[in-house]
Amino acid sequence: MIAQVPPNLTELLGQVIGYIYPNEIEIHWSILIVVYPYLTGLVAGAFILASLVKVFNVKEVQPTYRLALLTALSFLLVAPFPLLLHLGHMERSFEIFLAPHLSSAMAMFGFVYAWYLMGILLLEIWFEYRRDLVVWGREHKPPLRWVYRALSLFSNDISEQAVAFDRKAVRTITIVGIPSAFLLHGYVGFIFGSIKANPWWSSVLMPIVFLMSAIVSGIALVLFLYMVITSLRNEPLDMKCLDKVASYLFYAVVVDFSLEALDFIHRLYQSEESVKILAQLISVKLFMNLVILQVLLGMLVPLAVLVAARTRRVNPDLRKLLYFTAALLIQLGIFSTRWNVVIGGQLFSKSFRGLMAYKMEMTGLEGLVTALGLLLAPFLILFVLVRLLPAKRAEEAPIHPA
Repeated sequence: MIAQVPPNLTELLGQVIGYIYPNEIEIHWSILIVVYPYLTGLVAGAFILASLVKVFNVKEVQPTYRLALLTALSFLLVAPFPLLLHLGHMERSFEIFLAPHLSSAMAMFGFVYAWYLMGILLLEIWFEYRRDLVVWGREHKPPLRWVYRALSLFSNDISEQAVAFDRKAVRTITIVGIPSAFLLHGYVGFIFGSIKANPWWSSVLMPIVFLMSAIVSGIALVLFLYMVITSLRNEPLDMKCLDKVASYLFYAVVVDFSLEALDFIHRLYQSEESVKILAQLISVKLFMNLVILQVLLGMLVPLAVLVAARTRRVNPDLRKLLYFTAALLIQLGIFSTRWNVVIGGQLFSKSFRGLMAYKMEMTGLEGLVTALGLLLAPFLILFVLVRLLPAKRAEEAPIHPA
């Protein structure tokens, strides 16, 4: 009796180029592993933008400070779920805490995540909102009053000394949080860069490239959210804030593009035995995702748009449109970057003589629907947080005890 070949396997075999090993036909790291570094990058980038206010005293960016913190928290809450779904049995994740393997970068992610969530983001947000939570707890009626009092941990002190301590605490936590943000996302690039057997991943620049692209995506996302949320509230956009955020975004894109170009030139200069298959990978399998989406639409066009927006002849309305367009294109480019790294690194054979194909499922734990749900979930969380914790500060007038 002749065994039947599964239809999806037959389709994949039809897209194979050259010669591959039999066990290489299936791609093990799927769309979920693409979503994971994309989400963590947004967290790190949003926090870096928020740190400009408290650490570097950039007053123009103040309107986006609280939004950046809430954005980082929203995406950080969802960040581990792609890994947990890929793991299959989520209960197994507790093993890394019960029996930590200190020499494993992947195992240490749980500790890095817990530290960044509870030791940095939640603490900074609590100290930033503590006085406002007390005020809102006195102004609102139940059940919101109970919610705000619980969030303030039943604190009642809004004296000048207490508020001054909150400010000092926020600044201190932010200073500690900057290297923590670098560690949160830099370690993702460290994991890929340390895999010596894969020439597409093995690069000393990989952690730095991941980190800079994270800063780019986070700043672009906060810029996009600030414009959308402010417009939905029928409030005027702060053009000084937009111009300043856009200028930081421009410089970050320039540095990110330079680093990626340097990494590419370094690979060409080395010209190892894998250079031919990598060139074929780019020209055949990744041309659309890498050349068109990542480089052209995700970097070069946004750079041109940001340059055009800063010319004196551009009026504020057109400048807003250009900033909005650049932010969207950058998100497309950064997601394509994550796709090209994760999926692209699995599309060539270990023999360097063949190329595979990746067929994404529509449903299932590692399908497109699941990935879209994970990408949408942070925005739903952010919607709740923005409604519960407004970006505007409570009235500065003294509040008498209830």
